[in-house]
Amino acid sequence: MTGQENQAVEIDTSKPHPARMYDWFLGGKDNYPVDEQMARQLLTLDARGRDMARVNRAFMHRATRWLAENGVRQFLDIGTGIPTEPNLHQIAQRAAPDARVVYCDNDPIVLAHAAALLQSTPEGVTEYIQADARRPETILEAAGKVLDLSRPVALSLVALLHFIDDEDGAADLVDRLLDRLPSGSYLVLSHTTGDFDPEGAAQARALYKARGMTLRPRSRAELTAFFHGLELVEPGVSLSADWRPELGEVINVFGDDPIPGYAGVARKP
Repeated sequence: MTGQENQAVEIDTSKPHPARMYDWFLGGKDNYPVDEQMARQLLTLDARGRDMARVNRAFMHRATRWLAENGVRQFLDIGTGIPTEPNLHQIAQRAAPDARVVYCDNDPIVLAHAAALLQSTPEGVTEYIQADARRPETILEAAGKVLDLSRPVALSLVALLHFIDDEDGAADLVDRLLDRLPSGSYLVLSHTTGDFDPEGAAQARALYKARGMTLRPRSRAELTAFFHGLELVEPGVSLSADWRPELGEVINVFGDDPIPGYAGVARKP
């Protein structure tokens, strides 16, 4: 593995972690009672928490497939989360067996399951970095040992930025990562929003804060701002469920209300 940080760090089971909560919503087993407890609290605010996770995951699959089918051969996925098949590299390498994928996360439990992220095709490469998303230079230095950063890279920040507040430099983080990537690279974002239920979003944010975590839902305009200077791929910033549904893996959800999340893909000119 490349660029490992704090490999001996023990898993903290005294407070919930977003990656483990996401795993619980997806029906995984790599989570703890504290994660399930908070996830169930979130379900009292919006009973469609599992649908939100599934819709987000399906967007990642469709976006990765589109990128691979449109010539991208290098992927940097930050905020990877606990492996849930098919993983990003499996989607990419089905379309492009020579694709090279670097995953990055800061949760030690993801490191414990990193072997599942490293099952590359013979023609391609997959690697895992344990590092914090707030350290872009560290991530890029390690990723540069696997990826050729002079060639286009798809930077995937799926369901990540809503855990980083404005004052903690969410926009600066995106800019610092993109600054190092060449023309022809892509930015892939998905993000939760309070546009459809501001009161529920505020309650969720307060719940995260009470547990020592950050949740920063953003509006469609705020998410679009992360793509400044880039060329948005059609249909632009849309509901996650509405981004290129023709690519497959559309999730059937309960009810007719929108799943509150936006997504988009854009090219660096």
